[in-house]
Amino acid sequence: MKAVRVLRYGGPEVLELEESPTPAPGPGQVLVRVVAAGVNFTDLLYRAGRRQFVQGTLPLRLGVEGAGVIEALGPEAADLEPGDAVCWVRVPGAYATHAIVDADRLVPLPSGLSCEEAATVVFQGVTAHYLSSTTYPLGSGDVCLIHAAAGGVGRLLCQMAKMRGARVIAAVSSESKCQIAREAGADEALLWNRRDFVDTVRRLAGGGGVSVVYDSIGRDTFETSLDCLAPRGTLVSYGVASGPIPPFDPVQLGEKGSLGLRLPRLLDHVATREDYVRRVSDVLEWARAGRLRTRLERTYKLEEAAEAHRAMEAGGAVGKLLLLP
Repeated sequence: MKAVRVLRYGGPEVLELEESPTPAPGPGQVLVRVVAAGVNFTDLLYRAGRRQFVQGTLPLRLGVEGAGVIEALGPEAADLEPGDAVCWVRVPGAYATHAIVDADRLVPLPSGLSCEEAATVVFQGVTAHYLSSTTYPLGSGDVCLIHAAAGGVGRLLCQMAKMRGARVIAAVSSESKCQIAREAGADEALLWNRRDFVDTVRRLAGGGGVSVVYDSIGRDTFETSLDCLAPRGTLVSYGVASGPIPPFDPVQLGEKGSLGLRLPRLLDHVATREDYVRRVSDVLEWARAGRLRTRLERTYKLEEAAEAHRAMEAGGAVGKLLLLP
């Protein structure tokens, strides 16, 4: 088998394609031939050593989202068969021709959904799922502000928010991305760096501010996100694309209107098999039924993983990037 490894932290140049014997699955494990692996921003953080990887120490096996076909089952791997098409999230090693995955982390694909389609939506879709249904359960009376609404999670979050009956205000970085956000269902779309951003958001929300802000930007938007909230509103901070949130006095949350601050993690929302399967299955079925519209930007060969990372770091891609081993 071939796999991309990180032997030292650094830029895209540290990604190395290695060849090794294909492993046999152990008890409760499954050998999957990887058909498609998603490239995610979190992969870049792991590669650079900016976030602790799920598997621990170097060398790293990159790729926490994949889809493929089962080739072999280990003992005690029940309810699965060779030839089944499956997908998984939060399991390292998808940047490879083959992956060993625990059976309880695999979810079968619904009929009519390809491995490429599953890998395009599942990781970001599960994130949007727990943000909109659990971290802050959106309803028909809510107005939400979604930062980076033209990005992978942002577009799916717009669609899920509309599915739950909420009104959506999208914040993006360019006029062209305003159109992408509107196509994803946003009721309003505006540039996050305009001078009257807070006043405009509050006006669009009816004057009192929004119920919840979903913010994946971090440092550059933290203060304005708080100022966009209605009294007793909630800021959901789930990413730090511009850098970590600077230290602040939590007393501000009370002074600005008894605000709430949530910092959710995916791991805590898929900790049980029941939650994991429910969220993944929902996302896959919505994608199969056309209720979630995805955008595949480009595919790369396994040996082009560094090129895919450079493309993501450059910030020009608005759709999903996939590796096709």
